[in-house]
Amino acid sequence: MASDSHMKPVDPDDTRTMQERMDAGDWYKAGPEQWEAIARASRLCTEYNNTLPFDSAKALALLPEIFGTVGQNVFLREPVKVDFGTNIHWGDNCFANYGLIALDVAPIRIGSGTMFGSNVQLMTPLHPLDPELRAEGWESAAPITIGSNVWVGSGAIILPGVTIGDGAVIGAGAVVSRDVPARAVAVGNPARVIKTL
Repeated sequence: MASDSHMKPVDPDDTRTMQERMDAGDWYKAGPEQWEAIARASRLCTEYNNTLPFDSAKALALLPEIFGTVGQNVFLREPVKVDFGTNIHWGDNCFANYGLIALDVAPIRIGSGTMFGSNVQLMTPLHPLDPELRAEGWESAAPITIGSNVWVGSGAIILPGVTIGDGAVIGAGAVVSRDVPARAVAVGNPARVIKTL
């Protein structure tokens, strides 16, 4: 997870657009540009979720419209919920069971062969510790990177700034706030490595 040093005061002299700030992982306030992109992603996810039980080929054809990149043989059971979608990148042969939520204010990268149990949450957004800044609507985000052939158990939550190495296993219900090495098994809240495969 991003360190407290990321929680710096907002610079009043920053002249970048809110989108430029968001893309850089800095403090920004969501406005019409962000809400329009979120609404677009929500419409596409709703269409996917409503189509999949009846016509999987038509539903799967929507994935490249929802996500930034989609590898071969990616299958996500409904419902899928995202913020923007375009910041999420899937490798080949990935699977997610029911109820994936991926809030992609920052990039989310998922390696080939990775599988998610039901109700997994991938959470990139960060909010200020300062309540006044929160009340003003400032937020930021830190990316999530998940390697290849990772298994994430049902109900796990991956927090901002986390990297999970290739071949790791995340136990059901784990809350992952720190990086997990390759081929490690991490469980609990907060998740801790209990063995290496």
